[in-house]
Amino acid sequence: MTEIFTPFLTAFILAYVLRPVCLWLEGRKIPRTLAAGLAMLIGLSLVFCILILFVELLKNEIPLIKTQLPNWIQNTQTWLGPKLSELHIDFDWGNLKAAATQKITEHINDNANELVSSTLNTVLVSGSSVISGFVNAVLILFVMFYLLIDWDHFFAILKNLVPVRAQATVHKLAMHTDGLLSQYLRGMLIVISIMSIFYGIGLSLVGIQGAVALGVFTALMIVIPYIGIALGLTLATLSALLQFGPGMEMVGTLMVFGLGQFLEGFFLTPRLVGERIGLHPVAVLFALLLFGKLFGFFGVLLALPISAVSLVLVQYAWSRYIQSTWYQQ
Repeated sequence: MTEIFTPFLTAFILAYVLRPVCLWLEGRKIPRTLAAGLAMLIGLSLVFCILILFVELLKNEIPLIKTQLPNWIQNTQTWLGPKLSELHIDFDWGNLKAAATQKITEHINDNANELVSSTLNTVLVSGSSVISGFVNAVLILFVMFYLLIDWDHFFAILKNLVPVRAQATVHKLAMHTDGLLSQYLRGMLIVISIMSIFYGIGLSLVGIQGAVALGVFTALMIVIPYIGIALGLTLATLSALLQFGPGMEMVGTLMVFGLGQFLEGFFLTPRLVGERIGLHPVAVLFALLLFGKLFGFFGVLLALPISAVSLVLVQYAWSRYIQSTWYQQ
């Protein structure tokens, strides 16, 4: 069932995100059809740029893994070997180093573009996956295009389906939800922009290779609560270890992320995104797991805004419940 609804949900969310762009283009006297097409082109270009950013990260990380992992094993042997000998534990470091070098040589390519190509080729082995992915992509683009063109008409139809006595309430809830999501999206764009600059400059001062790409990638991952920043910190820590080993650069990287989390969590997000969402951390984690299970990676991205919308409905239902005569009696 979720396989059917996922493309339509994806198309609706993307159309909602791109609608301000479409309206801005229409305000510049561009025909609606052309404005919708240009808005979609802008959205697809941003997705393509994110993919290029990920490839750039791989280009920096992969060669370092190949060159530094044998050195790690050697340093570990120097530090841990005497301690194991005192405990009469015999460990074959030579075989470990040879096996690790062989596995890296076999499975990790120096060229990130070739690695991505080989991954795509592996995916293409399954014809059904390719056909399903292609059909879903075309369906998403098709539905998104017509939603951008007929957004007002689409919601007028939905309004007519609502009983007249409930239209005022539904309209009020819809406006509340739209305001909440608009605030969330605008705030997140500003937070991502500021944190991209912060992480890019901070990691550059530490001396991390590919600091700008890593900083932008980390800032983009903010949209996934907890998991995103953990992923960015892991990549940055790995980069520092691969380039410099354990030392002051590692401390500098941790300080950059510590300050970044303080800046984002205590100043930027409360003021720019707002505290109106107000979800408990346990509820956020539950939403990530639930929507990730239902809708995959895209569901993880949408977990927080969808949960915020659900919270609006729950709060309304609760207010009606406690005002009811059944509750008060």
